[in-house]
Amino acid sequence: MSLSVLDIGIIIGYIIAILFLGFYIARKASKDLQSYFLGGNKMKWYMLGLSNASGMFDISGTMWTVSILFIYGLKSAFIPWLWPVWNQVFVFVYLAIWMRRSNVMTGAQWITFRFGDGKGARLSHIIIVIFAIVSVIGFIAYFFEGIGKFCTSILPWDLAVNIGSFHLSSERSYALLLCTMTTLYTIKGGMYSVVATEVMQFIIMTISCFVIGYIAYTSVTADQVHAAIPQGWSDLSFGWNLGLDWTNTPFPAVNEKIASDGFGLFGILLMMMLFKGIFASIAGPVPSYDMQRVLSTRTPGDAAKMSFTTIWVMYIPRYLMVAAFAVLALVYMQTELGAQGGQIDFEKIAPLAIAKFVPAGFKGLLLAGLLASFMGTFSAFVNAAPAYIVNDIYKKYVNPNGTDEKYIRMSIISSVVLVFIGIMFGFMGASLNKLTLWITSALYGGYAAANFLKWIWWRFTGYGYFYGMLFGLIGSTIKLFLFPEIVDIYVFPLILLFSFAGCIIGTYMSPLVNREAVKAFYKQTNPWGFWGPIRKEVLAEDPGFKPNKDFKRDMFNIVIGIIWQMAQVVIPIYFMIRENYQMLGWVIIFIAATWLLKKNWWNHLGKADENYKQEQA
Repeated sequence: MSLSVLDIGIIIGYIIAILFLGFYIARKASKDLQSYFLGGNKMKWYMLGLSNASGMFDISGTMWTVSILFIYGLKSAFIPWLWPVWNQVFVFVYLAIWMRRSNVMTGAQWITFRFGDGKGARLSHIIIVIFAIVSVIGFIAYFFEGIGKFCTSILPWDLAVNIGSFHLSSERSYALLLCTMTTLYTIKGGMYSVVATEVMQFIIMTISCFVIGYIAYTSVTADQVHAAIPQGWSDLSFGWNLGLDWTNTPFPAVNEKIASDGFGLFGILLMMMLFKGIFASIAGPVPSYDMQRVLSTRTPGDAAKMSFTTIWVMYIPRYLMVAAFAVLALVYMQTELGAQGGQIDFEKIAPLAIAKFVPAGFKGLLLAGLLASFMGTFSAFVNAAPAYIVNDIYKKYVNPNGTDEKYIRMSIISSVVLVFIGIMFGFMGASLNKLTLWITSALYGGYAAANFLKWIWWRFTGYGYFYGMLFGLIGSTIKLFLFPEIVDIYVFPLILLFSFAGCIIGTYMSPLVNREAVKAFYKQTNPWGFWGPIRKEVLAEDPGFKPNKDFKRDMFNIVIGIIWQMAQVVIPIYFMIRENYQMLGWVIIFIAATWLLKKNWWNHLGKADENYKQEQA
């Protein structure tokens, strides 16, 4: 891609500014571990929400989302349910409040809060640390793969290295350079640097989204889009089969991609995603940057508002950009993509569209925004994982009496090691799609069962958690290495059942030895679920305790929240392809859902904060 002097200046200026800001803010992080990893629980919820949105607005995910919209049309709005994306709704409706009431620093430390400090609890503590580290390494590999592809498509310099028999492609060189720069300011400033830089990055990304949206909307007509797509592409509805046939379009090779993805039986796929999504969502967020943002807030109500803000500010701008790239590729890139035959690299649609359509000046801004999306997400993971290594391994088992300076220094070392390992895995990554599907379907399949039960079942023990997680990790690893050709989401139920078996076996290996710890957890967190015996004992000891009776209201708010989130996905797509009646219908749905959430959820958050402050006092 050819870049003007102005574009290059904007990109270089952005990189210098983000590094300066990260290092300038760093001095606030050096006080102690609480400041380094959680910002001292003093940051505003809306700043953390913008930061969280920036962390989720990753470039690899954006490229993947553009590719699935290009291939599957409006039906692609359901495919991110593989994660599932609506787990954020469960978080803001009630899980954020439950998590923040724990007053801990990491997800692994939360396990000790839940199960006590017996042998089973210690095993659970260790297994969640392992899972956190494995998942972060997987995501670092995922980002490494994505940023390399993106940079080679948009930046004009060839950074390939050839020294004798040693060869490093330009793609890998770009990825190494950006990963190194992002790691530098992240390890220097901890959570303060991450949040400050991510807020700046989010502003740049949002401007970039509207710029590319304007370009696409003024460059493409509805007739041009409909001439390039198969029948059913612009329909959100579907049957058992996907019902898309690209044979008589400019892109017949897309049929091969659909077949290789294994998404042809779309009705069954959706049922599998719903099945997985319910368990994975009640399980709560994995121990990474999302949970860290929740634990960084000042109060439980702020934690819920932070998670709500993440969806509210991110989805419409992001999907406006995604839709813009997709329609530009459909209409104006038929020659480029068609020339690739059956070997179309759909993950490069976004950078190719930037190269072809974005004018000088705006191109530099847009590229800076997309680089920001990568750096923001990468820095969030780099800051999250060391908390588990330092706080949950080194401080707990190796050096419990160390100084804060020592702990922060160990965090820097562990960050560098994790990034190095993640990059090594990135060198072996086959494609963004394969990495995405393994992370979301197989690896998380091993996480869902144990973390589903920990919230709702009084009898669940540390041994049950440990064996459930262990069986899940074994199952997902077997799938990865022995059955790589099977679509991951279809294996999820087997991994889930295997993990559930581990939970039950581990739970009934021993009696509930940590009853007092379970009672303390239940009283402080106050979850709904199957807590009958524990609830009776707590009420006997404290007749003033009020058990959680919000299950029905929470479930209603979750249904409304999923619809509210879905509206923010499809509104920009319908806008871009000029399906104005469908867009208007979803705008009305969005407004109605927002009103219902305000009435039945937001207005109740003050009570959650009031109760929390009384307990802390």
